[in-house]
Amino acid sequence: MADSDSELERLIERRVTLIHRLDLIAKGAQITYDDGTPVDMASEQARLESEITRLDRKILALQPPAGRA
Repeated sequence: MADSDSELERLIERRVTLIHRLDLIAKGAQITYDDGTPVDMASEQARLESEITRLDRKILALQPPAGRA
């Protein structure tokens, strides 16, 4: 059970990080690659949203059923 608990914690922490990045994008943040080329922020936003959706499904699958927490 400890392995699934640590996996759940890791996924939740990753989700929080991605939500923070989405917030920064919403506030106008701009990201560049190492070579200085700007990242397409609309694509990055879509990628982050998709990843959060994927993490939500994984987190839900790892959580104990209601009433058994």
